[in-house]
Amino acid sequence: MTVSAARTGIVHLADRTPQLAGAEMVAALVPPPQFSDATFDTYRADPAYPSQQDAKDLLLAFSGAGAPAKGGFFRKAKRPEVKPGIYLDGGFGVGKTHLLASIYHAMPARRKYFGSFIEYTALVGALGYQNTVELFRGSDLLCIDEFELDDPGDTMVMTRLLAELVASGTRLAATSNTPPNALGEGRFAAQDFLREIHAMSASFQTIRIDGTDYRHRALDGHAAVLSPAEYDAALTDAAARGVVSDDAFGDLVSHLARVHPSRYIRLIEDVTMVGMREVAPFTDQSAALRFVAFIDRVYDAELPIRATGVSLDLVFPEEMLAGGYRKKYLRAISRLVASTLD
Repeated sequence: MTVSAARTGIVHLADRTPQLAGAEMVAALVPPPQFSDATFDTYRADPAYPSQQDAKDLLLAFSGAGAPAKGGFFRKAKRPEVKPGIYLDGGFGVGKTHLLASIYHAMPARRKYFGSFIEYTALVGALGYQNTVELFRGSDLLCIDEFELDDPGDTMVMTRLLAELVASGTRLAATSNTPPNALGEGRFAAQDFLREIHAMSASFQTIRIDGTDYRHRALDGHAAVLSPAEYDAALTDAAARGVVSDDAFGDLVSHLARVHPSRYIRLIEDVTMVGMREVAPFTDQSAALRFVAFIDRVYDAELPIRATGVSLDLVFPEEMLAGGYRKKYLRAISRLVASTLD
């Protein structure tokens, strides 16, 4: 079954088997809807954390949209080494993606692309490595959101790809919750790939952005949980105005294993609200990571979530939160909380 073309009503994501061609994947390499109009002017730096304004000033200079404040960018160097990449490191909700999208919109580039880390690796899988290199070769700017290296294969692919693109004159801008020389820690034998990781990090000027998660500044940190009756009422009301998804949590999680993460965006195509019944904690880490990737797409699409069962901020057990994917899970929790309270 393909993605539904319905305008209103209730659909089941577990029934969808979306397809995504390479050309469609390339066309989708633009900032997500919530950042389609992001600019440096609309980035609201928190005065309690000066690094946010410092980062904004530096990125204005990097993108060619303005000059840094006096005493700011390269203030300590007479002849600075201008690296081809900018790397934004910081916690959740400090505006890294907003700033990344601002670079994309501000840079007067003829060929520029914006995508999540998983979108780029998926493109390599769809087109092949050499075809992907040729596609991006000579491009002016490549923006990579949520840079993560979760396995050796991704490490080798992305380091090789970026090295070839930098050699062709491409500038890089990336965000992550992990400094570039620490990518891969706690996930696989990073020491076996130390040379590749360090070679990649050498292409980036790291910018640290401190601050608190803006999504939690006015929230209590817990995802909203509905009773079955409240859930049914919420979905019925929303289904009268748009397309709403309704799936048992277990069915949805199982289905995510049968759909490539690069196609999750098509899984929620035309949906205006995501419903999950009988939410329960994860017991399998692979399933949990697929869910994180799914929630990233839901959040980027600005879709509200309604759920019953266990609060969605409690689906990742302590042993998972204590492991190498802790930052990914915390990012997902932050987004889940915000999405259920929309």
